[in-house]
Amino acid sequence: MNTVTITKSVTVGGDEPLFIAGPCVIESEQHVRALALQLASWARQHRWQLVFKASYDKANRTSLSSYRGPGLHEGLRILKAVREESGLPILTDIHEPAHAELAATVADVLQIPAFLCRQTDLLLAAAETGKVVNVKKGQFLGPRDMAHVVEKLEKGGASGILLTERGATFGYNNLVVDMRGIPTMRSLGWPVIFDATHSVQLPGGAGGSSSGQREFIPVLAQAAASAGADGFFFEVHDNPAAALSDGPNALPLNSFPPLVGRLRELHRLARKPL
Repeated sequence: MNTVTITKSVTVGGDEPLFIAGPCVIESEQHVRALALQLASWARQHRWQLVFKASYDKANRTSLSSYRGPGLHEGLRILKAVREESGLPILTDIHEPAHAELAATVADVLQIPAFLCRQTDLLLAAAETGKVVNVKKGQFLGPRDMAHVVEKLEKGGASGILLTERGATFGYNNLVVDMRGIPTMRSLGWPVIFDATHSVQLPGGAGGSSSGQREFIPVLAQAAASAGADGFFFEVHDNPAAALSDGPNALPLNSFPPLVGRLRELHRLARKPL
């Protein structure tokens, strides 16, 4: 399997798992910088491989009235400041091909949202930037279907590819995770990330917004570690009840360090031959 180099000190697919963490969306410059600095402090102390994530625009919110973020230019300005101050690599979503080149001037990883994972022009635009591309598997796709996504990115010249499992639609307002998808997608030749927070989301479950079951985040994350995931994606927030997006499925910030410690142990065990 290919390993993916994000920065000189962050490589995915080896002995150490990757952790992607941050708020769903940039709520304010002060808030996002405070979260990043806390995460960076923990990463240095415990020697985690950590990428900070936050979206400048959540273009796929349930309701027209839902908060989307500060927008492309202001959001990237904030993320650039976060990167410089914290020293952490940055991941952010792009929703339009025209955003890829500009976002790549700030972000180390460009993320393709699940709903857009089959959009060829968006995938190719992300690949052409030369950045690592993380693609969320659509809730409507099987793991093997991601082979076509990989082919588009490889032919588009992507420097590295990450595939993220985030659950599959199960009836209405519910997702389930088939852990067989993790080794299946790893067989496509690229590292697999497990999105532990969106996998417990209940899409549209709160009427005008999504709900979630954050109590199951540790359960699914540990199962994914045992199934061989190369990294883990978490939306974390210091006050999930007040979060402007995805609060019901966000992990409380103070719960993050002990869970990371457990996942690192399980990751090492999963790498040992039976």
